[in-house]
Amino acid sequence: MATYKKRGFKPKNKEEEQERLEQESATAEVFSTLDEGASRTEAWVSKNQNYILGLIGVVAVGVLGYLAYVQFVEKPKETSASNEMYYPQQYFDQALTNTTAKDSLYNLALNGGEGKYGFLDIIDEYRGTRAANLANYSAGMSYLNLQKYQEAISHLEKFNSVDAILGAMAKGGIGDAFMQLGQPDDALGYYAKAINHSDNDYTAPKYLYKAGITALELNQNDKALQYFQRIKEEYPASDAARNIDAFIGMAEGGI
Repeated sequence: MATYKKRGFKPKNKEEEQERLEQESATAEVFSTLDEGASRTEAWVSKNQNYILGLIGVVAVGVLGYLAYVQFVEKPKETSASNEMYYPQQYFDQALTNTTAKDSLYNLALNGGEGKYGFLDIIDEYRGTRAANLANYSAGMSYLNLQKYQEAISHLEKFNSVDAILGAMAKGGIGDAFMQLGQPDDALGYYAKAINHSDNDYTAPKYLYKAGITALELNQNDKALQYFQRIKEEYPASDAARNIDAFIGMAEGGI
């Protein structure tokens, strides 16, 4: 076993002298290897210096460019789009409660007026913004109420949201449009997506009920029974739970 040699140590015999020489040789070899490696690294860096600096420059320009885009393009665009949403959203909200001028209000919401943008303008002019995404939802629901079902489906399919209410309403709205087009199989699929999107007390019982009715129409009574039983068990206080026993009886009678 090697032992620590004090400063000024003198070997007592040839064996200790040989051991000292071997240790010094091994140490010198290690440092020599490190020096060679460092020299090769320095040579490579020197040879490729322009390439390295160019790469660093490209990365730096890319990062600075992205930050500048976010600060001076994306943020102002989002702000402008949000401001433009105020006008059509007012008409859309009025249409939801107005019983005499719904169609004209939905059309104003879609197309704008008095020099102001409508939802369709915002979708075209502010692509990629959160406001344009929301405009697709509102446009889809406007078309649904105007009985323009293909247009409703087109816009609602482009809407993307993790929001519990809006996300489910968009999928359920597509289901409603397919029902009006006489495509109950497609409608049932979207009602199921609306149910799976969120189990909140507002949309879940609403689309469980619609899914159950649609399943009955398709003679899929076992599915209908499952939907109706979920309403009774999980959402007994909802509007959909009214007379739910009668619908359960209808589904059971057809099985």
